[in-house]
Amino acid sequence: MPGRHVTDQQMRLFMTFRQTHSVPVAAAKAGISQATGYRLQADPTLPSQKKIPRGRRRPDPLADIFDAEVVPLLQSSPGIRPVSVYEELLRRHPNLGTGIRRTLERRIRAWKAEHGPEQEVIFRQVHTPGKMGLSDFTAMSKLGVTVAGEPLDHRLYHFRLAYSGFQHAHVVLGGESYVALAEGLQNALWTLGGVPREHRTDSLSAAFKNLEKSVQADLTDRVDALCRHYGMTPTRNNKGVAHENGSIESPNGHLKSAIEDALVMRGSRDFEDLAAYRRFIDEIVGRINARNAKRIDMERPDLRPLPARRTTDYEEVTVRVTSSGGFILRKVFYTVPSRLIGHHLRVRLYDDRLELFLGGSALPTLPRGRASSSGSRGHVVNYHHVIHSLRKKPMALMGLVYRDQLFPRRVFGDMFAVLLEQTDEKTACRMTVDLLALAHDRGCETALAAQLEEDLRQKRQPDMAALRALFNPPADTLPEVEVQLADLSSYDRLVGSTACAEGVAA
Repeated sequence: MPGRHVTDQQMRLFMTFRQTHSVPVAAAKAGISQATGYRLQADPTLPSQKKIPRGRRRPDPLADIFDAEVVPLLQSSPGIRPVSVYEELLRRHPNLGTGIRRTLERRIRAWKAEHGPEQEVIFRQVHTPGKMGLSDFTAMSKLGVTVAGEPLDHRLYHFRLAYSGFQHAHVVLGGESYVALAEGLQNALWTLGGVPREHRTDSLSAAFKNLEKSVQADLTDRVDALCRHYGMTPTRNNKGVAHENGSIESPNGHLKSAIEDALVMRGSRDFEDLAAYRRFIDEIVGRINARNAKRIDMERPDLRPLPARRTTDYEEVTVRVTSSGGFILRKVFYTVPSRLIGHHLRVRLYDDRLELFLGGSALPTLPRGRASSSGSRGHVVNYHHVIHSLRKKPMALMGLVYRDQLFPRRVFGDMFAVLLEQTDEKTACRMTVDLLALAHDRGCETALAAQLEEDLRQKRQPDMAALRALFNPPADTLPEVEVQLADLSSYDRLVGSTACAEGVAA
């Protein structure tokens, strides 16, 4: 068409049609004029090859500088950034102007392509079914997830099969540790229903952080023992070389992006409890696995069978319950029933809980706590464990180390603060301890908290007599239950009739 240049694609198309058609037909099919078709047939050179290279339109500002000053800098300091070279040139030659930056960067990039140091080469691998499974941890704090309104400091343990892309994710409340790895890996394998021949992790540098060499060696041995239990060969990539674990490093980012998108579409980043958040993560991972279902089914026959049972995914330590009514473990103080004071307990330390044993007897499970990032001690306190002693010494509440953690709900602490403002310390401590004792004795913690919230809204102090009456119904309102005991001779008649029935059957 007039005013439009013929492209390389049109010319190739014309030449293709020309093999089986005349010039006019081939030109029409290629969208060009008949005259252009005859011209192209006479001169089959591509239009792009006829263009004359455009010359420089202005003087080269780096003509006398690049080889004399920039190249020596690049040779002496191969890692120097182009922006640093740019700033140095402006300092030496103020008349250059700021417009040379992009020109300088392109010139440096071209020079490095010809004369720069050799770069590391990434060797793409062929993955075979059933061979490689990979584990990694990824931080999740930037997603802003909250549980019951409180920020959730956590990370994800992420497992993936290199061939089929099967994935499993497990919410980890602490840092990278053997417990988190063992629990997450075993959950993944038992969900998968098979075991790959090799298991790869990174260098576990975060798990080894601040550990003594002997403890590091013990952690390595435990990870190796875990792999041996499942018949996997443990492998690790070199420290700081993330691309050696590339089959899971990149999916880490994809998984976090999928979680971020799901949170946006959900409309809220707050979850009722940790179990709800874990179900949310499982649903997202389940969708990913559903997309790879065919490849996963293809790989399953090549996986090794699971062992007869799981192996330990906890650490076991022994602690002594002190006169403070609890024990300290990993910079966290835990309260237990005071009758255990002086006893040694076996503690199975999981990522999210502590299972306690006195000899062979199991005790109630405690939620696991963590020390603060500043290094100060954490507290996991249950007021039911200490309220009987606190009744005798209510003033101990005033300076109690774990006072804020003692209150089962925030409203109890808010009421204590109001009482301190309106009364003296002794009265405030006595009334607060009475409130905790009432919640303990009558099992009315939720209902009592609602009454205290109403008192705070009305800006009034709690009426202990009225609260005791409210949560202690009079005895005459309790239903009377009459129990009628059966005549014992009826059992003899029942046994006799059963014996006769068996005789007739025989």
